[in-house]
Amino acid sequence: MFFDKKKIVDAVDKATRKVLAKFGAFVRQAAKSSIRTRKRISQPGQPPSSHAGTLKRLIFFGYDSDRRSVVIGPMPFRKAEAPALLEQDHVAGTTRTVVRTVKAKRGGTRPRRMTYRARPFMGPAFEKEKSKLPPLWADSVKP
Repeated sequence: MFFDKKKIVDAVDKATRKVLAKFGAFVRQAAKSSIRTRKRISQPGQPPSSHAGTLKRLIFFGYDSDRRSVVIGPMPFRKAEAPALLEQDHVAGTTRTVVRTVKAKRGGTRPRRMTYRARPFMGPAFEKEKSKLPPLWADSVKP
């Protein structure tokens, strides 16, 4: 019996990439579909509303080959802190206050206190889809 270590490691790496990419796609789609495009603000604890659709368009996933894991979530845009503040460890009822510098009406800038209530979307999407992960591994390694 001959054991080809490289062949097996390559097969496991290929299966890992394939399975985690599928899982990333499932979580990404669940997160995107939970965000409604509408004018009104969502209730705290519910997924956020996307007034312009920007948040939904910026949710991506990618396979990290160094760590053999998948990264899923919104891409940062314009130094925005809002997606991370909305998630807030996906704990409903959490409130965070941030002081940001905004443009003043008469020129210059002024500090403004902004309060964010948790409106998680990535954590619940992960929880919803994680049961699909074990079946994806079934018979995935093919040397």
